[in-house]
Amino acid sequence: MDHLGLDGADRRYLILLAENYGGGPVGVETIAAALSEPRDAIEEVIEPYLLQQGLILRTPRGRMLGAKAWRHLGLEAPKVPESTKLGQADLFGGK
Repeated sequence: MDHLGLDGADRRYLILLAENYGGGPVGVETIAAALSEPRDAIEEVIEPYLLQQGLILRTPRGRMLGAKAWRHLGLEAPKVPESTKLGQADLFGGK
């Protein structure tokens, strides 16, 4: 266990999302298959503590790493391209 109380399974989950999926979003079935764990084990054993600690987020599109997880892993979160940050003003040619 590390200083946040994470065990090997927790770290494998976080590293998988970070390194293989750029932090998400990733569906729980994909995570379960990649970790060779049953979906129930992911949802009932691994995720509750990670969610409680703010390390992962459960979104409609899938699981995502929170900023705290990136810091804990010592990794830098990927930058969101400016082209995906369009606001309504940008949409209509405004500033």
